[in-house]
Amino acid sequence: MLLAIDIGNTNITLGVFDDDELKATWNLATGIHRTPDEYGGVVLNLMERQGVSPSKVTGVVLCGVVPPLLHTFVELCNRYLATKPLVVEAGVKTGMRIRLENPREVGPDRVVNAVAAQNLYGKPLIIIDLGTATTFDVVSQEGDYLGGAIAPGIAIASEALFARTAVLPRIELVRPKQVIGRNTISAMQSGIIFGYIDLIEGMIRRIEQELGSKAKVVATGGQAYPFAEEIAEIDVVNPNLTLIGLRLIYEMNREQ
Repeated sequence: MLLAIDIGNTNITLGVFDDDELKATWNLATGIHRTPDEYGGVVLNLMERQGVSPSKVTGVVLCGVVPPLLHTFVELCNRYLATKPLVVEAGVKTGMRIRLENPREVGPDRVVNAVAAQNLYGKPLIIIDLGTATTFDVVSQEGDYLGGAIAPGIAIASEALFARTAVLPRIELVRPKQVIGRNTISAMQSGIIFGYIDLIEGMIRRIEQELGSKAKVVATGGQAYPFAEEIAEIDVVNPNLTLIGLRLIYEMNREQ
């Protein structure tokens, strides 16, 4: 079995594959001060509760955007799974050309998502990850990773509005009944929810204009499903895109 680990700014997502089948997934809160022993105890307990024997794990692959936790999870794998993990970073084979001015700048999770989406859905592609940040990644007709765009995630934007103003409240992120808010809460919900819908639709339109063609639009991340219901341009939602990409990259590098 293969354990795939995606270390994000807000959540850590883990998945176990039996060959190419995703057997189980778990989500942990990201905490940079937790030790390998603390995370190890949690991960082993979750696996055993779901009937996944840690002794059956023969490989681990991980990527992350929180550098201190990369060492934590490498140590966890060595100590509790007796396995040296493959860390997706510069120099790891991905099967995709990175067409950036400095390829080392791109977050590994973004490349992992692009690898998975191309394998599953073809090309050209726009991959939208609606998580802590809202990222747009673009894959050309030739299969090259071209770059993309980064915007604040909807939760960050909402929290900033509350934190940086004197009288605006913290609100629930739900779709209001109408665009014209008749009270403060509905006005904030309108601005945030409909504003982000228009942001995503506008970015898709602008990216396709630069590409010169329509693209398959794939959404992932914690906010993907609510926005996919509102945005007709989103063709497919895959919450496990990063885990699938990690498995594919692990297989590419194991064959070397």
